[in-house]
Amino acid sequence: MKKLFVTRNQPTQVLDVARSLFDVTLRDEVTPLNDDELRSALGDFDAVLPALGDVFSEQVFADVPDPKAKILANFGVGINHIDTTAASQQGITVTNTPGAVTDATADIAMALILMSARRLGEGERMLRAGKWTGWHPMQLLGLHITGKTVGIIGMGRIGQAIARRCHYGFGMQVIYANRSEKHMEFPSEQMSQHELARHADIVVVALPGGRETHHLIGAGFLSSMRPTAHFINISRGNVVDERSLIAALETGQIAGAGLDVYEHEPEVPDALIALENVVLLPHLGTATLDVRIDMGLMAVENLRAFFNGETPPNVV
Repeated sequence: MKKLFVTRNQPTQVLDVARSLFDVTLRDEVTPLNDDELRSALGDFDAVLPALGDVFSEQVFADVPDPKAKILANFGVGINHIDTTAASQQGITVTNTPGAVTDATADIAMALILMSARRLGEGERMLRAGKWTGWHPMQLLGLHITGKTVGIIGMGRIGQAIARRCHYGFGMQVIYANRSEKHMEFPSEQMSQHELARHADIVVVALPGGRETHHLIGAGFLSSMRPTAHFINISRGNVVDERSLIAALETGQIAGAGLDVYEHEPEVPDALIALENVVLLPHLGTATLDVRIDMGLMAVENLRAFFNGETPPNVV
């Protein structure tokens, strides 16, 4: 049997299927692979099932010039932690798990929109701290999102799923910035990112990470946003210049933000934590058991197909 290295613990259902097909070595840890483990993964196993944070960089591939591993079946849709060009040069196939993550990530985006716009985090902290003195008409007034305009940057599967929730669930007008035009089953308007910033009440970033999108959202974009607008990021942390976002929140340049991802995870700047007008989640985008099982099974199916001489369903 081919030797498979699974870099993090997985649901039992996923491991059972993997073990029926491969000789599985499970690293029962929650932290990413360290430098030595990254190199051993490439050199000692036929296949690797990595996850977010397992940084297979150009240097890692260069340090293992004759890798035993022929496929990295990533657990997750985002693959900015894998240098796919360097992998290809080494003859290593990279796959991911799109589709399985779409609805769960879109749901988290909606949760962040509501939490930020309606100041729900502030309200819970007030109550838990024993500072709530009772209802009054001017308490924690937030943004009413029904009928407002949502601007989505990146209209792939996840962006479109967010747009549908906003339109059908909250009657929101949908505008978007994307490299190509998308034809939705409801009215939507494509525009440039900076036009979107000026028109949107809620901005949601749903882009892949990587060199092309690094710090795509910075001081210029944030300064174009309305002072009543809220900024939501469920993509990758390094899509946003975190320092510029902190400055925009500190000065009231924008009303609030909801974040599920951070530029240097798991580190979150103290300045961000200190702010009341930002909702901070610990990267919960796909954190449901059903979704994690689907993701794992999709990764295993990519592996099965590859070693059976088939084209894996989700080659990057």
